[in-house]
Amino acid sequence: MGGGRRALTGKSPKGESMNRAAFYAALRDPASGVFKSYSAKQFESLDAVVLEGRRRAVGLCHLAAILAEVHHETGGTMRPVEENLNYSARRLMQVWPARFPTLASAEPYAGNPRKLANRVYGGRLGNVEDDDGWVFRGRGLAQITGRANYGQFGLVEMPDRACDPATAIRILFDGMVHGLFTGKRLTDFDTDDSRSAAATGYRYAASRAIINGDIRQNGPKIEAYGRAFEAALRAAGYGRESASADPSVVVVLRPGSVERAPDMESVNASHGAKFNRLRRLIEAVAGSLARWTK
Repeated sequence: MGGGRRALTGKSPKGESMNRAAFYAALRDPASGVFKSYSAKQFESLDAVVLEGRRRAVGLCHLAAILAEVHHETGGTMRPVEENLNYSARRLMQVWPARFPTLASAEPYAGNPRKLANRVYGGRLGNVEDDDGWVFRGRGLAQITGRANYGQFGLVEMPDRACDPATAIRILFDGMVHGLFTGKRLTDFDTDDSRSAAATGYRYAASRAIINGDIRQNGPKIEAYGRAFEAALRAAGYGRESASADPSVVVVLRPGSVERAPDMESVNASHGAKFNRLRRLIEAVAGSLARWTK
């Protein structure tokens, strides 16, 4: 779990022109309904997910759906987390009623995360060893659980890596884009409107199925988060190309920064200077040729 504490930072892809200040302001706006208490640390983590979306050219609504799942799966921290399996006996009866129908059946597992993990995950999800339920408990931004799921991402020999920020982001995007979690993927919940230039109408509540089948319980939350993230990304100009023509420029995005387009007066002056130099060169060559032919 130690890897989950490292900073989630990075450089923006070339051409990124997203207005981070507008993005943060939109999320903190009480009208968003969900994000008014976001902290600087949460935004730092959020940045890393947005930058990965930009790097992969993920569409606006798809990125909003990804962010909605991260917010839900991490309890709003936006950082990789490890599944909390420390339950009271009464809570175990609520979470796993079929496995723990009575207090007597739940009490041996109350306050014992390792024993509980091996009880509820043992013998399924690809788990075969006695301690697999604990070793392959839920970890990450979109938590993967079980030996089989860890194997899909090459982590059977190093399961703790699922909480490494860069690895957690890779798992998140690969899983949601390619359908590696439940077989459902982001494109399964597009509509004609969400594919249009306006990019609206995505089925956020239904997209919960990409991670988990608990749509009736958590779909409405994902819908609210997705709409709020969509509005914030749109307000920030997500996906808009920068006016910079210099391919060597890489903009480093930090919380509170605002990326500005180049001043057009300066651009025009630069182009004018280049034209004047070219004109003088042509005149000099023409003069030399004229003298040589006399």
